[in-house]
Amino acid sequence: MAATKLYILDTNVLLHDPNCLYEFKEQDVAIPMTVLEELDNIKDRKQSVAQEARHAIRAIDNILSVATSPTQITRGVQIKVPGTDDSTTLGKLSVYPDHELTSRQGFLPSTTNNDNRIINCALHLQTNDSHRDIILVTKDINMRLKAMGAGLQKVEDYRKDQLVSDLDLLSAGHQHIDGLFWEKVDQVKSYQKGPYTFHKVSPDLLPDTYVNQYIHDDSEDFAARVVSVDHEAIVLRDLGHEHLMQQNCWGISPINIYQAFAMQSLLDSDIDLCMLNGAAGSGKTLIALACALEMVIEQGRYNKIIVTRSTPPVAEDIGFLPGTEEEKMTPWLSSILDNLEAMHEGDERPQSSVKYAIEKANIQFKSLNFIRGRSIQDAIVLIDEAQNLTPSQLKTILTRCGKGTKMVCLGNLAQIDSNYLTALTSGLTYIVERFKDYNGASNVHFEGVFRSSLAEYAEEHL
Repeated sequence: MAATKLYILDTNVLLHDPNCLYEFKEQDVAIPMTVLEELDNIKDRKQSVAQEARHAIRAIDNILSVATSPTQITRGVQIKVPGTDDSTTLGKLSVYPDHELTSRQGFLPSTTNNDNRIINCALHLQTNDSHRDIILVTKDINMRLKAMGAGLQKVEDYRKDQLVSDLDLLSAGHQHIDGLFWEKVDQVKSYQKGPYTFHKVSPDLLPDTYVNQYIHDDSEDFAARVVSVDHEAIVLRDLGHEHLMQQNCWGISPINIYQAFAMQSLLDSDIDLCMLNGAAGSGKTLIALACALEMVIEQGRYNKIIVTRSTPPVAEDIGFLPGTEEEKMTPWLSSILDNLEAMHEGDERPQSSVKYAIEKANIQFKSLNFIRGRSIQDAIVLIDEAQNLTPSQLKTILTRCGKGTKMVCLGNLAQIDSNYLTALTSGLTYIVERFKDYNGASNVHFEGVFRSSLAEYAEEHL
């Protein structure tokens, strides 16, 4: 029988997924003392990451609280999933006292560098526990390079929440049929339900489709959305290409079919979560904001628009900036103001029109720090720059959705600013895949750049 592996966790792994301790199955997990110190320093900060730090500390305490002596904590405590007695498939969790390690040849200098201390801990265990695989797990790419350069045999990224292996496999939310769709259909059952027309077709016609995927062909006449999928039939709601392109919200009409798909999903009251992703300048924010203004001011379906986004670390603690919460968040949400100005640039008094829209639609700029614990009702929530959020952070925001609220996630996976996220591990990628079979969610990937010819060239060639 092969010896169990020993995974050494970096701090950023516990922050990225506080429940990661239960994801290593029968393998053992070790947490260096340095990691506990880092979590202790983070938990009291006025940043959104402090919540994850406290969550991770509680998870560690839940497992280690049954230990009867310090020696048992060092040797390892059996991991048990909360609420169950079954621990047969899980390994042990231990805390390694890496602060006791002395400097020696081959070790990295660790006087003031916590990353080096964690790497040295892994190197020490690799040397003294040679009968088992010692694996350092970290989200920090540079730390992985340093560890391998220092002689550590196995270094890995934490990939539990990576649902796709290649970004090309990420669902686009729409499917183009070559040629004419109806020429490929042998049998169809069409029926009317209220103002809408539905078509039942064979599942063999669209083998990889899923709920709320948009379908279009070369005819520039046919367009539909998948309503339901089972082994007997696929039900399509006929949308009509021309009807989609004639949509208009707050003076904005779609330029291409992808913007039209997004506008249709935003205006559909049956869809509670819209995920819009695509290149910079493709129109995500403009379309989302135009639809939000239309539904709040003109249609009265919602009471307010709440706008939030992931902010750089320097802005997470907004308390030191002057002004109200909205005023403090304004620099980080200038893209919303830019789009409001663009929508009203033809007005006689553009600034007055923008101010009117903000007041009439009750647009509120909120920090992610103050989203936690709320229950948001009768509102449209625009989550800008969603690609910089972890799956855990997006879960926190989406679970704030109360009665009559629509969530809209906007992001560009090519513009990730986080040190520990990639396009494959971004929270935006995660929820696109997780909500693929949920009737109340839609995803649209925008094609094309319409900001300017310079922006389009830069997106394609840089």
